[in-house]
Amino acid sequence: MDGKGLVVVTGASTGIGKELARIAAQEGHELVICADEPAIEEAARQLRGMGARVRAVQADLATEEGVGALLDAIGAARVEVLCANAGRGLGHGFLDQDWAEVRRVVDTNVTGTLLLVQQVGRAMRAQGGGRILVTGSVAGYIPGSFQAAYNGTKAFIDSFCAALGNELKETGITVTCLMPGPTETEFFRRAGMEDTAVGAAAKDDPAEVARTGWEAMRAGDGQVVHGIKNKVQTTIANVTPAAMLAEQHRKTAEPGSAS
Repeated sequence: MDGKGLVVVTGASTGIGKELARIAAQEGHELVICADEPAIEEAARQLRGMGARVRAVQADLATEEGVGALLDAIGAARVEVLCANAGRGLGHGFLDQDWAEVRRVVDTNVTGTLLLVQQVGRAMRAQGGGRILVTGSVAGYIPGSFQAAYNGTKAFIDSFCAALGNELKETGITVTCLMPGPTETEFFRRAGMEDTAVGAAAKDDPAEVARTGWEAMRAGDGQVVHGIKNKVQTTIANVTPAAMLAEQHRKTAEPGSAS
């Protein structure tokens, strides 16, 4: 990474994505940032204040049209780094959730992410290399009672990244999966989980999470779990029965568990 190539960051209006964009700006990269809300323009203004060249795209990456709008903004530019960070959560029991909201979680976290990674990845292969950083989650290790669809999408993403990284190992493209735990972002408010134990608990700093992911991506690591607590949790999850993990998750994510 020479500090001059284009960095694309999705979900960049707040949280981990905004911090990833900030790191890229500090290192002198030109940026294309994307989110599905008007706050992306304020994020772009702040990055320009750091001296970065920034193009902001407001688009819903749960749709092919939204991904297409982002790809149009990138155009023929050489993408050095893709940070596929956009994601969406959803709390409450699966049978009580609105189907349109469930579908949007799947389409944002999985369908839109895969389409973007495939299209940008093809361009990277043609140019002879690049780096892809995808935000997965330690949630992918745990059957997520009262977050069933979300945790399922992250299990998919965690697995997908490992597989894609192996496919691309001779191409000059690296794929890194960042696996954070609960982080101080808009996630829990948007997911309707503020009354849960996990929603009310102390969380990790998104700037520190972003730095963990960025450094792992620069090193070409296949995956990285942020924080000692989360690393212990994923290690234990590998040897714990799924039913027990689901019951443990219920205690943190069931509506009203914060009281």
